[in-house]
Amino acid sequence: AVQPKSKKTLAKTGVKNIVVVDGVRIPFLQSGTSYTDLMPHDLARGALQGLLNRTNIPRDAVDYIVYGTVIQEVKTSNVAREAALGAGFSDRTPAHTVTMACISSNQAMTTGVGMIAAGQCDAVVAGGVELMSDVPIRHNRKMRKTMLTLNRAKTLGQKLALLSKIRPDYFAPDLPLVAEFSTSETMGHSADRLAAAFSVSRLEQDEYALRSHTLAKKAQEEGLLQDVVAFKVPGK
Repeated sequence: AVQPKSKKTLAKTGVKNIVVVDGVRIPFLQSGTSYTDLMPHDLARGALQGLLNRTNIPRDAVDYIVYGTVIQEVKTSNVAREAALGAGFSDRTPAHTVTMACISSNQAMTTGVGMIAAGQCDAVVAGGVELMSDVPIRHNRKMRKTMLTLNRAKTLGQKLALLSKIRPDYFAPDLPLVAEFSTSETMGHSADRLAAAFSVSRLEQDEYALRSHTLAKKAQEEGLLQDVVAFKVPGK
């Protein structure tokens, strides 16, 4: 519905008011614990199903689904699509995944807002997922190149010739890095530069972090975190 401009809305006259209807999440766990045998789309599916159960919104009322993630699982690179199908959404409901470092899920939300503002959609589900228990670890480039060439080899002789070139250092894995590719800068470096630019002391940062965790613990103990939905881990 079109609403007049007020202090409680971002809408302009003649433009739809865009609102957040509801939000849920499954419990956060330490990596390597109960979620270790799952995949990212399993977790995202749990959140989508929890949202559907809480809001009772028909699946076909959702026009688009967008998810943010940082380290993509190569088998399910478009995790939004896999999670949506697993949660029972139609294969006709478009879904895409966005990555923008640690604000990936925020970018997913602003993308949803933009789609509604542009008149493309009426209802969008936006979220984010990360599974640090099973991040992609690749063979190094020498081994990958050999394996791809081996796949194209026609004769046994060609295959044996390629295999004979493999050296011990080919087996050294490529681990995912937390550093930014183009600058080799980590989040800690960026945070220190930002803090210096705005004259934020280490003490102020620590006090703010302590306050945040203290309030989160208090809210949890008082039952105020109503966004958490139950999630059943198969076999556990």
